Amino acid sequence: MGQTFAQKILAGKAGLSSVDPGQIVIVKPDLLLTHDNTAAIVAKIDSELTEFGVRDPSRHVIVLDHIVPAASEKAAKNHQDIRNYVRRFGIRHFYDVGEGVCHQVLTEQKLAQPGLLILGSDSHTCTYGAFNVFSTGIDRTEAAALILTGETWLRVPKSIRIEFSGRLSGHVTAKDLILHIIGDIKADGAGYCSVEYHGSVETLSMDERMTIANMGVEMGAKNSVFPFDEETKAYLGAGKHSEMSGSPVWGDPEAVYEQTLSYNLQEIVPVAAIDHQVDHVVSVEEIRGWKIDQCLIGTCTNGRVSDFESAAEILKGRKISPNCRLLLLPASRQILMKTFASGVMQSLIGAGGILLPPGCGPCLGAHQGLLAPGERCLSTSNRNFKGRMGTRDAEIILASPETVAASACYGEIRDPREIR
Repeated sequence: MGQTFAQKILAGKAGLSSVDPGQIVIVKPDLLLTHDNTAAIVAKIDSELTEFGVRDPSRHVIVLDHIVPAASEKAAKNHQDIRNYVRRFGIRHFYDVGEGVCHQVLTEQKLAQPGLLILGSDSHTCTYGAFNVFSTGIDRTEAAALILTGETWLRVPKSIRIEFSGRLSGHVTAKDLILHIIGDIKADGAGYCSVEYHGSVETLSMDERMTIANMGVEMGAKNSVFPFDEETKAYLGAGKHSEMSGSPVWGDPEAVYEQTLSYNLQEIVPVAAIDHQVDHVVSVEEIRGWKIDQCLIGTCTNGRVSDFESAAEILKGRKISPNCRLLLLPASRQILMKTFASGVMQSLIGAGGILLPPGCGPCLGAHQGLLAPGERCLSTSNRNFKGRMGTRDAEIILASPETVAASACYGEIRDPREIR
């Protein structure tokens, strides 16, 4: 019987010829990712670290991104503790405040290579599936054990096959596509499954694939993955090369899937997620005219160069509404520099946008751009849970960068296809 992507990856990492869904395997991940939570993780095992040290410092990647710059004494102390840990154990893959969101930085450093197994103490570690990686989030206790032992156990997931045909229409984006899929599957519809994307994936850029893979966890997926192709090869072949190496993996033609879903990309329209539920998805036309107080373009979901370029095209020659704030949150320093070099960021700032430092910013509700009671934010982030941006008495609606930019012009929700 054929093997899916997840079966092949986990069998290889476990040193087995094949595995079955539901089987427990012991694996040694190629990388462990942690961020600002590193301080809490290593504090759990301080005495063990003193006695045994870090099993393999070259496999630990740390990016400070959640509260940057430090917004409190507690955050500053956490950062200090992490820097001390890095120096003490010789952690080479350390990226301090200002480099960007961990998921963007790791890919820019070419650490996400096809065929690797990457575990991270952040739920959106599934982003690296865009690069043909099995990547998934784990909790802090698992991360602590990995630091000490270098291995952990995983249950082999069942797999879902999603087949694309056609290509997205103008002003319709990958964010609209993944929200549409989540609206169909629901927030737990892919629970502990590996979601494979097939069909006309060559029409999607790496930025678009990262957006889709990033939100796999929002439908409960353990892993969300694309095949390795020329687009992936071109991206990984540019810029700095990592010492990490892997080989592309993909499911067999006769592999068995839990279910198969098909989508004609030409039929997708601009959509939004409302009512504090990522799977309550409606067309933008259905909520046209809803007043908004704040707009956010950025985060690890939609904070890349192409996202700011599409927003700038919408806002070209326009100003944002005086009744609305527009926050700009680049996913990394590299993206910030590229958008300045091209003039895109200056254009957005000139339209009334407010630039934030590369990082997670208001997405997790810890600092910067938080909402007041009764306010509504239209955001390109990946979660709209109640209280996500600082107060339970505010509302977050998820949408694409183009929908956010178009709506910022009016201070109310608009379909980007209206803008001429």
